[in-house]
Amino acid sequence: MTIAVGENIPEVTLTVMTADGPATRPAQELLGAGRVVLFAVPGPFTPTCSARHLPGFIELAEDIKATGINRIVCMAVQDIFVMEAWGTSSGAGDAVLMAADGNGDFTRALGLELDATAFGLGHRSQRFAMIIEDGVVRHLLVDPPGEFRVSSAENVLGKL
Repeated sequence: MTIAVGENIPEVTLTVMTADGPATRPAQELLGAGRVVLFAVPGPFTPTCSARHLPGFIELAEDIKATGINRIVCMAVQDIFVMEAWGTSSGAGDAVLMAADGNGDFTRALGLELDATAFGLGHRSQRFAMIIEDGVVRHLLVDPPGEFRVSSAENVLGKL
């Protein structure tokens, strides 16, 4: 079942890159304090994700944070080394925190898994964005498969 507005984010870990290397962090630590925008992509370095989704959040990061958002997090069912390389090559810097859901545990707990095995991509995350306040989902914006609209940075900014 898909997580719903008003529900708490699941207690699962994600991986982030630190100065000391990869580190697992409870989702509550990354997403549970203050106001956070989480957006997920099916695949780093893929056309829509690289040309539109991540760049939109990088470009609008200051505007989004000016509304009181404390952190913007980009997540994918991927390893942290790919996420870190993608963030670096995209110029994410401090604007967007790159997080990995390596085994898809968090994505499955959200009920937002995408079966992309027919395309040779395995199980991934659906394309979505959510606005979280103190660990509670306030807005959930899930794009239908093959689309990129409701989870865009522009649409998220409009919800803030």
